[in-house]
Amino acid sequence: MTGPLTTAQACEQLGVKPATLYAYVSRGLIRSVPGPAGTRERRYDAGDVQAFAGRQATRRDPQASVQAAVQGSLDGLRGAQYGGVTPILDSALTRIENGTLAYRGVDARHLAETASAEDVAALLWTGDLSARPTLPLRARLNLSRHPRADTPLEALGYALTYAGAHDPDALDTRPERGPGQTARILSLLHATAERHAGLPPAPDLPLHARLARTWGRPDGADVLRRALILLADHELNVSAFAARVTASGGASLAHCTLAALGALQGPRHGLSALHAHELLSAAQAGDARAALRDATRRAGHTPGFGHALYPHGDPRARALLDALEAQFPAHPVTHATHAVIRAHGGDTAEAPNVDLALASLTLTLGRPAADAVTLFALARAAGWLAHALETRAGGQFIRPRARYVGPA
Repeated sequence: MTGPLTTAQACEQLGVKPATLYAYVSRGLIRSVPGPAGTRERRYDAGDVQAFAGRQATRRDPQASVQAAVQGSLDGLRGAQYGGVTPILDSALTRIENGTLAYRGVDARHLAETASAEDVAALLWTGDLSARPTLPLRARLNLSRHPRADTPLEALGYALTYAGAHDPDALDTRPERGPGQTARILSLLHATAERHAGLPPAPDLPLHARLARTWGRPDGADVLRRALILLADHELNVSAFAARVTASGGASLAHCTLAALGALQGPRHGLSALHAHELLSAAQAGDARAALRDATRRAGHTPGFGHALYPHGDPRARALLDALEAQFPAHPVTHATHAVIRAHGGDTAEAPNVDLALASLTLTLGRPAADAVTLFALARAAGWLAHALETRAGGQFIRPRARYVGPA
């Protein structure tokens, strides 16, 4: 029931008597409005009643609430207004609601049109879009001492391991040092990608231009800028939660980022873009419907489509696909992407998600499938660092308990 509730209806949902309901209203816990004209009746906000009933249920069984949130139920992810389950923790970073994504209250799609990756990182880290950090890009770490990596992701892991152990700045836990440290780590990741590509660092370039240079595609700088922004954070996903747990134990920001990087590399998180890359590659070479059938058989689901938090379509995917079509309208990958979306749309209402957009972007720029995950990691590092900073500032220690169900 979504309209205003009568006294009887509100009392029934709350399991209380009218006098108790009136007490909740007087304390500002539930809003009320005048009832039908000519009567003295009141009506009660259905959302307030449902949320309050959910909080009561949480107090009666807090363990069930936390378990639902940790296990990633849709109710747990989206809050008490969806089934009365309380989210696992509070955060002021990212809001996902009604098909939109916003960083500290600013729509991510708007930011992708106008901002830089550095601007958005500053917004996430400090809450101030105008506090663009002066990135300490010359980290003065001897990257040549790392083992030679076979992949860019492996190189990022080596760099973070070394920085966490050997960078004196990484060991300084004073709060005022946090934003500078996060900027230093973000710079280190881009410098590491440059080194892996055999290029000298380009610390004076914006981050998106550095990545375009690393990939040898200066014409892709703008779509890469958009991707770095749209992927910067996505609330409490697997890798962000890993960064928070690690930060709560007092680890350095480099090690928090390393923990998140490890969590990213699972087929149900960052690696899901690889299946979407295979799908579009096959569609580009042949029939879109056959490519969809084969990709679904391999992955167990249709890669690149559907998202639990965006039942009507992933706004990040739409923004990136629109930008790719505007810049590369005649590209074969653009045609293949449209063909796959049309073919899938004939069978289901699922809309494309950001994995399909990442696959389309990397294929358009002539990059291998693994670079979809590399781009994901470089973009999401800004969010991981923001989660680590927020955890530090809140003094949180994230240590859930397990409910033992083994032998007595």
